[in-house]
Amino acid sequence: MSKGTINVSVENIFPLIKKFLYSDHEIFLRELISNATDATLKLKHLANIGEANDVAYGNPKIEVKVDKENKTLRIIDEGIGMTKDEVEKYINQIAFSGAEEFIEKYKDKDGDDTGIIGHFGLGFYSSFMVADKVEIITKSFKDEPAAHWVCDGSPNFTLEEADKEVRGTEIILHISEDETEFLEEGRIRELLVKYNKFMPIPIKFGMKTETLPKPEDAKEDDPAPTKEVENIINNPNPAWTKQPVDLKEEDYNGFYRELYPMQFEEPLFHIHLNVDYPFNLTGILYFPKMTNDMNIQKDKIQLYQNQVFVTDNVEGIVPEFLTMLRGVIDSPDIPLNVSRSYLQADGAVKKISSYITRKVADKLKTLFNDNREDFEQKWNDIKVVIEYGMLTEDKFFDKAQKFALYPTVDGDYFTFEELQEKIKENQTDKDGKLVVLYASNKDEQHSYIQDAKDKGYEVLMLDSPIISHLLQKLESSNENTSFVRVDSEPVENLIKKDEEQISKLSDEEKETLKTFLTETVPSEKFTVQLEAMDSKGNPFVITEPEFMRRMKEMQKTGGGGGMFGMGNMPEMYNLIVNTNHELVSEILNTKTQKKKERLVNQALDLAKLSKNLLKGEDMTAFIKRSYEMIK
Repeated sequence: MSKGTINVSVENIFPLIKKFLYSDHEIFLRELISNATDATLKLKHLANIGEANDVAYGNPKIEVKVDKENKTLRIIDEGIGMTKDEVEKYINQIAFSGAEEFIEKYKDKDGDDTGIIGHFGLGFYSSFMVADKVEIITKSFKDEPAAHWVCDGSPNFTLEEADKEVRGTEIILHISEDETEFLEEGRIRELLVKYNKFMPIPIKFGMKTETLPKPEDAKEDDPAPTKEVENIINNPNPAWTKQPVDLKEEDYNGFYRELYPMQFEEPLFHIHLNVDYPFNLTGILYFPKMTNDMNIQKDKIQLYQNQVFVTDNVEGIVPEFLTMLRGVIDSPDIPLNVSRSYLQADGAVKKISSYITRKVADKLKTLFNDNREDFEQKWNDIKVVIEYGMLTEDKFFDKAQKFALYPTVDGDYFTFEELQEKIKENQTDKDGKLVVLYASNKDEQHSYIQDAKDKGYEVLMLDSPIISHLLQKLESSNENTSFVRVDSEPVENLIKKDEEQISKLSDEEKETLKTFLTETVPSEKFTVQLEAMDSKGNPFVITEPEFMRRMKEMQKTGGGGGMFGMGNMPEMYNLIVNTNHELVSEILNTKTQKKKERLVNQALDLAKLSKNLLKGEDMTAFIKRSYEMIK
């Protein structure tokens, strides 16, 4: 037996490893399983190239065992193994040189940056975050004696020959008193499923009971026979590791259910990523049905490195607008343990992000071209992602011109080019500007929509939470086009033409009317404007100016309105009074003050009702007044 001291300049490195990595201590199991997987795959590679002719690779597995009574956790592989000299080299020298670098870099920090174990070659030594003593019993695939290494969490170790006959490595962790959660089978199972669910080597964790089919001659009441089988907790061959030609639609849907067992709706469609130049990347992304709440969708894409789970926070690797999708991305080019800021600055990661954007855009264009009717039916379930992408990624915005849809309130769908062609004749104003009308709520803006449709105008239905931001971008990229919501102006003013309405009221009458209305209508909510409009239109119309409203909406969803200080402004509306309506003339000519006020309040409440603004006390007063007027 040989004894020694690991060559390290720090008095005791292990407490420092614990201190710096404590908040992330559960990943020790991921690191050890990853090492066991690497050792097994190396053996397979050597066997394939003829470097291990005497070795039968067979069907190796990794086994994890919990012994609560003896307070040990074992990770056993059937991989390449190590000789005594290799233990000395790889465990005592190389890994600890990484440990020294780690200590030098992080000794003055408070332990916030916890994702750096593998980055410094510390994978194996993460064991000491949870163990007081660690043993390695290993036998190389070469014809050499097995080795037994023991370290008690100090720089001292022992290394001697062992009796192990079977090729591979067994790591024995003697779990420390304050880490006994890792002696609970439920906790270990949880971590194996979290980090190693799709590792390429089968992982055995105990046994399970499997129900067998009943014999043909069995009676109905006879229990089905059972047998004990190995409990393999992972799927070594997940769908993303296969070629698209080898998968059917049910395979993709089955894998979706495997990823998200509590998700009961099928995905709308999937995108299979498969690239090997200029970087390696595989994966499957799914478009689920979307809601208009963009925040609850995030953190559903899982990032893997060679089938080892890394994170489900993929911002910086996947373009932000695609973080609302679901699925898996696997790339050996993404470091396993590095900080988010490193990832965001990494050149390979930026290329991956750009590739994914392009691949998604190409898939959407194909789906649109191949089956437009089906694409239109799915539009409302996917539009939030596409519109967010158009807003945040210029390259995606350009590609989306071919498949982004603009639905009308009547359920027709146009691309922007088709829409322009459809409305240019009727919706071009006197200055040659194309005016695109839209609504955001079909029920609340129904009367305004109807007025616009009566004029022969096309009205779009745009109700995404980010629509105000997107309209700004569309207007800036399409000169001579403006978007106007149908309730922002009286219908006569939505698209200004050359014709001008003449008012039935004289200037003096208008002045008298405006003075009375300004005194009667609450000035903190409404700005009164007199307009000569169609006598068949409404007497009072409440509008909300497009610019003001849009800036307020942009402020609510982040940015835009803040620079104008509009985010916290109270709601203000224009009350447009149609001077050509007979009710307005009646208000002007009514002699008694009380009746005048009652007519104004009734007309104002009807306009508020049309705008969905009549609520609470005002609604109660309106109902009472209405009953009195029809007595």
